[in-house]
Amino acid sequence: IELSQQINMNLGGHVDFDDFVELMGPKLLAETADMIGVKELRDAFREFDTNGDGEISTSELREAMKKLLGHQVGHRDIEEIIRDVDLNGDGRVDFEEFVRMMSR
Repeated sequence: IELSQQINMNLGGHVDFDDFVELMGPKLLAETADMIGVKELRDAFREFDTNGDGEISTSELREAMKKLLGHQVGHRDIEEIIRDVDLNGDGRVDFEEFVRMMSR
């Protein structure tokens, strides 16, 4: 009910996918973190973020995927994964984006 009131108040009763993601994103992130566990997500993020700068680069993601899958993932596939979850468009994956990636 609260969500439908927000939609009616903010969006004139109509919602497209981007608006839905904007409204539901924080709730989905919180639920994902609760289900998996924030500590486990942070630990996994640190494994991917090998240089410890708080973001996962394409090369860090490629290395992590190689360890997880046992084979090299193509450059285009890595770029596509990052493009799909990179909300701020900086070409890297921060912790919030990582949580979204892990919840798919």
